[in-house]
Amino acid sequence: MTIDAHQHFWIFDPERDAWITPEMEVIRRNFLPADLGPVLRANGIDGCVAVQAAQSEAETQFLLQLSEANSFVKGVVGWVDLRADNLYDRLEFYSQFEELKGFRHVVQAEPDSFLRQADFIKGVRQLVAFDYTYDILIYPTQLEAAAYFVEQLPEVKMVIDHLAKPYIKDGRVDDWAAAMRRMARYPNVYCKVSGMVTEADWHLWKTEDFRPYLDVVFEAFGTDRLLFGSDWPVCLVATEYAEMKNILVEYMEGFSATEKEKIFGLNAVKFYNLND
Repeated sequence: MTIDAHQHFWIFDPERDAWITPEMEVIRRNFLPADLGPVLRANGIDGCVAVQAAQSEAETQFLLQLSEANSFVKGVVGWVDLRADNLYDRLEFYSQFEELKGFRHVVQAEPDSFLRQADFIKGVRQLVAFDYTYDILIYPTQLEAAAYFVEQLPEVKMVIDHLAKPYIKDGRVDDWAAAMRRMARYPNVYCKVSGMVTEADWHLWKTEDFRPYLDVVFEAFGTDRLLFGSDWPVCLVATEYAEMKNILVEYMEGFSATEKEKIFGLNAVKFYNLND
């Protein structure tokens, strides 16, 4: 089964979705399963994981409803207040929804030290009781705190979104690479090969721009802990789905069929415990 391990749905709200700036005009509209389904089929993708884009439980419920109504939405990464006093009760409530696989907080919008907070670490630790995963959404400047965070939580299955958003447009590699290699030492940490085109020059990127970053994550995480993700529809600010996917397809031309199957689906099925 081929899986897009990272995409989003939304009914566009200019106030809630203020992060979608005017220069991102192409995605300042609604994106729903009816839009994505044909794109996945055209690109040979069997299913996807819908990831939260807004920080509310209403967002979690919205994604669960879409998953229930669309069989190709195999899993949901939602949002819940991981610092709430009633967190365990909320997780217990969500445990009734088979499609809900994990949670994410938009840490990239928080101070660099956010992942060192004891109450947040305590909350994420509670995910283990319900076999939930945690998606790490950060910038490179937050990787040091992220290493501390994952060190405290060896029992939690985690995945780094978008390669931790390296500075591809500027061609900066070294500091990010060292930090990512450190993250890869923790066997419970995976990495999504996603979101690269939006960290590059949206209008002038070339396939070779991404090779240094792909080299690092493939060497550090290996083919057992990398997951393909499109970051659709955000990727549309820089390119179409097929061109975005082809960056990884071209990079993996010399890899075995088994390795390709892992990156383009099997690893996501394993990490998120997806069903056919």
